Amino acid sequence: MTTASVCITPFSGEKPSQYAERVGKVYADASGHKDKKHKGQFFTPLVISRFMGNLATPSGKKNVRVLDPGCGLAVLSCALIEHLVEASEYEQISLSLYETDNNVVSLTESVLSYLQEWCAVKGVKLTYKLHRSDFVLEKCGYLCDDIFLSREISVAGKFDYIISNPPYFKLAKDDVHSRSCASIIDGQTNIYALFMAICSRLLEENGQMIFITPRSFASGRYFRSFRDYLFRYVHFDFIHLFHTRKDTFSKDEVLQELVIMRLHPARKLSDVTISSSYGVRDLEDARHKQYKASDIVDLASVEKVVYLPVGERDEAVLNLFRSWNGNMEKYGIRISTGPVVAFRSYDFIVSDEADGAVPLYWLHNVVKMLCDHPVNKADKGQFIRVAPETKAALLPNKNYVLLRRFSSKDDNSRLVAAPYFGNMSRHEFVGIENKLNYIYRPEGRLRRDEVMGLTALLDSEMFDTYFRTFNGNINVSATELRIMPLPPLETIREIGRKIILKNNYSIDYINDLIMEYFKICGNE
Repeated sequence: MTTASVCITPFSGEKPSQYAERVGKVYADASGHKDKKHKGQFFTPLVISRFMGNLATPSGKKNVRVLDPGCGLAVLSCALIEHLVEASEYEQISLSLYETDNNVVSLTESVLSYLQEWCAVKGVKLTYKLHRSDFVLEKCGYLCDDIFLSREISVAGKFDYIISNPPYFKLAKDDVHSRSCASIIDGQTNIYALFMAICSRLLEENGQMIFITPRSFASGRYFRSFRDYLFRYVHFDFIHLFHTRKDTFSKDEVLQELVIMRLHPARKLSDVTISSSYGVRDLEDARHKQYKASDIVDLASVEKVVYLPVGERDEAVLNLFRSWNGNMEKYGIRISTGPVVAFRSYDFIVSDEADGAVPLYWLHNVVKMLCDHPVNKADKGQFIRVAPETKAALLPNKNYVLLRRFSSKDDNSRLVAAPYFGNMSRHEFVGIENKLNYIYRPEGRLRRDEVMGLTALLDSEMFDTYFRTFNGNINVSATELRIMPLPPLETIREIGRKIILKNNYSIDYINDLIMEYFKICGNE
C-alpha cells in the first residue's frame, strides 16, 4: 500500500493526537512487522503519547520552540502541543520535526496541517517544518565540545521542549551513524542513544527533554561513553518504569524494557521522581516516589550506572549493597568470558568422551545451583578434544562458578549461576563455552565454601533484585559483575559452609537463608 492511496479525514471535534493515532493504525495495518522492526519504527500508542505530553511543565514564555527528532506520524508532537495549549497561554509555537520514511511523511503532513488548524481555533499560531532528512547525520557535529560550536547552536536556535520516541536498533561499528558519532560510542550501541545525546545539546536553558527508550543505556560498557556524555549536559527529574515488557507496544510485539524520562539541563541537580505502573492500562494510577539525584546516578563514579528502584524492597536491597565495600577484585577473584567459541572449535566438539575429549559446558548445562552435564542437545556436543588448536581455549580443571551471560526475555531471574568443582571430572582441562562467564581465583583456586557462597548469592532473589535495578537487558555483563559490591569474604564463606553442611541446594532454601542472613525487609 502507498500513502497516496490513503485518504483519512479528521472527525468533527477530534483532537490532533486522536487523528494521528487513527492514521497510524491504518498505516500500521498495511505495513509488515518485519519492515517496522528493520527501521526500528514503532508508533507510540495514544495513551503513552498523552502521558508523555502531560509531563511538560509551563515554560513561562509566550513563544516556544518544540523539536520531535524522529516524529513518525507526529502523535507525540500532537499530544505535547495539545497539553501546552490547554494548560498555558501561548501565542506562538514553532515545531521542527524529522522523518526519513518517505512512506510516512505525506501522512505526517496531513496530521500537522490538522494540528495547525486546531491550534488556530484555540488562538495559538503554530508554524512547523517537517525535515525529510536523517536527524542524527544532520546534527551529529553538535556532539563536538568546543566554544565555537556552542555559539553555532545558540544561533541555530535551541528548543524549549524536545519529545521523542526514537528508533531502536543496534548499530554495527562500521555503520555511518556509528562513524559519525564515534566520540560517544564504545563498541556496539543503539541508535536511540545518539538521538538522546544530540538532543542534550539542543536544549534551552530551562528546557525539557521527554523521551521513551529502552533502558539498556542504564548500565554496561557499550553505553558508558554515552552516559558520561549525556550527564554532562542533562539530568533526570522524572523516570517512569513499566513492570511488564509486553504491554507497552503490545500491538507491535515490542519486548524491549522501556522507560519514559524527562530530563533538564545539568546546571543543578534536582530530586528525581520514580514512577511505575504494571503497563499502560494502569498508567494513570502510577505510583510515585522521590529520590535524591545521587541515589539514582553517582556522577562521581566512572561507570555512572543508573539505578531505578521500585518499591521499598528495592530500596532496602540497594542500601544494603551500598553498605558493602568488598568486590571480586579486592578478594583476588576474577570473572571472564568462556573462551571456547563454538564455530571456531566446530571440528573438535564431539558428543562423547572418546579420544581424550574433556567436558564442555554450554549455557544449557548451567541451571541454578547445578552444573548439569552431560545434557545432550542438537549441535551442542558435550565434549571437546584436547589438541594444539584447542588448548589455548581450555581451562585448568579446578573450582569455578559458572554464570550464564544471557537470560531469556521471560526468565524469572537475570542471574543463573552454578558451582563447578574440579573433582567433578578426572581430566586436566575443562571447556567453557563463550555464552558463559566463569568466576575464578587466578592465583590458586577458589575454596569450596567460596564457590558455594558466591553461587548462592548470585542465584538469590536478593542479588537478582539488585541486578534488575540497573540492568535493563538480557545480557549479564562481566563488567557489571566486577564492580558489583559483595559482602565480606568471610560472610560469603560462612553462607557456603551452611549450605554444604545442610546439604540443601534448593532455591527456596537459598532464598530463605540469604534473606534471613541479611534481614532484608520492605514491601514490593
